[in-house]
Amino acid sequence: RAFHYPNQALGTNLQALIDAQNTSSLPDARISLVLSNRKAAYGLTRAASANPPIPTAYLAMQPFLKANPGKTRDDYDAEVARIVVREKPDLVVLAGWMHVLGEGFLDVGSGSRTLDGEEPVSRPIPVINLHPALPGAFDGAHAIERAYEAFQRVEVDRVGVMVHRVVKEVDRGEPLIVREVDISKGELLETFEERLHRTEWEIIVQATATVLDQI
Repeated sequence: RAFHYPNQALGTNLQALIDAQNTSSLPDARISLVLSNRKAAYGLTRAASANPPIPTAYLAMQPFLKANPGKTRDDYDAEVARIVVREKPDLVVLAGWMHVLGEGFLDVGSGSRTLDGEEPVSRPIPVINLHPALPGAFDGAHAIERAYEAFQRVEVDRVGVMVHRVVKEVDRGEPLIVREVDISKGELLETFEERLHRTEWEIIVQATATVLDQI
């Protein structure tokens, strides 16, 4: 079973998945490709340094649009989908991918749209996303900082992380795993963030295994 991992930043969640491959946590699984929309993403280095090395790809939106006058954000999403469907993955895992993927991506992966020159997908490719907030809270970017600040202002009394299925509404897909994360009044953001990331490393592996087991 192969899955495809679009990655953007430091790649610590990717490292958790790399380490879990073919262990009891993620048996019979292989990361087939790591895709980033940032050339300097350290996740690309983690992939290339893995044993065996994991293939990587890079495609950023602004250079793509500049090189293709008249193309749109939806066209860019479709090109991301083209890279993905050529790998024929069983699953796509988004973690640290900060670009919101729209219909241009999701329709190709679901099989409702076939790109010129590509074969139709044989079955819909599930897409899951790691989001550092509880369901319905702090959708979108900078969720960690927003949750931390809201707790410190006593606007919320619980914070956490989740892995959910990706749908067209941002961070509103079906939650697969939800985990509350401890937080203390007055603690540093960095302290809370480190605790949260450790939880992310656990649930991204668990959710990936759960979805692969359903295929």
